[in-house]
Amino acid sequence: MDLIHLGPLDLGLAAALVLMLAALSLYLGLGVERRLLLAALRSLIQLGLLGLVLKTLFAQTHPLPIFALTGVMLAVAAWEVRARQRHRFRGPWGIGIGALSMFVSSFSVTLLALVVVIRPTPWYAPQYLIPFLGMLLGNTMSGIAIGLESLTRQACDLRPVLEDRLALGHPWQQVIAPLRREAMRAGLIPIINAMSVAGVVSLPGMMTGQILAGSPPMEAAKYQLLILFLIAAGTGFGAAAALWVASRRLFDGRERLRLDRLDGV
Repeated sequence: MDLIHLGPLDLGLAAALVLMLAALSLYLGLGVERRLLLAALRSLIQLGLLGLVLKTLFAQTHPLPIFALTGVMLAVAAWEVRARQRHRFRGPWGIGIGALSMFVSSFSVTLLALVVVIRPTPWYAPQYLIPFLGMLLGNTMSGIAIGLESLTRQACDLRPVLEDRLALGHPWQQVIAPLRREAMRAGLIPIINAMSVAGVVSLPGMMTGQILAGSPPMEAAKYQLLILFLIAAGTGFGAAAALWVASRRLFDGRERLRLDRLDGV
């Protein structure tokens, strides 16, 4: 089956639905119409620019511009992790925790998938590297952001309890462990829900795209399964790394709770 190409009018009709939703938000007094329109505009600009960049990358195989794009993707994802938290770590830690944890998890899982499972030639072929890394970074970013938000919010809400336990001589690892476990569970909920309803309630994005592009449904299903498993691993490992670093950062060398290292406290 030939690929059906979309024109400006087709996208314009879909965009009109977003405008209608913004109008509904204004009518109901929800106050999200500006954010909704801004998000739609950002997606239009960002995806349009990405399409132009990928068109150039796909035409060559030099690794330098490919790796440069992956670095930009990581930096933006780390910034978004920081932006989604109410109580952010001050200084370079605010963006560094997300960047480090996503680099360790998403990049390593993507590398494993490309080198061991898919094995394109070269292994950094942008047709495979950029989409795989993008899906992993996007989902890992959400899991890490949710986990960090849960950890810092609980630490602020339970400050008297945590300080009392520290005063009784409990080590900081034991004091923060219940909060870290709860934050880890929160970070894993989105991907667990996505895997639970995949193929029953929802048809995941990669599978949908491959089917629309003409791939056999079973081949599309296998690729989607691969992506779901990689996302689950990347999210879990990334959230675990981020929460461990964040937990350690909440205490100093004398095992005192240091919420002054967070903004808005």
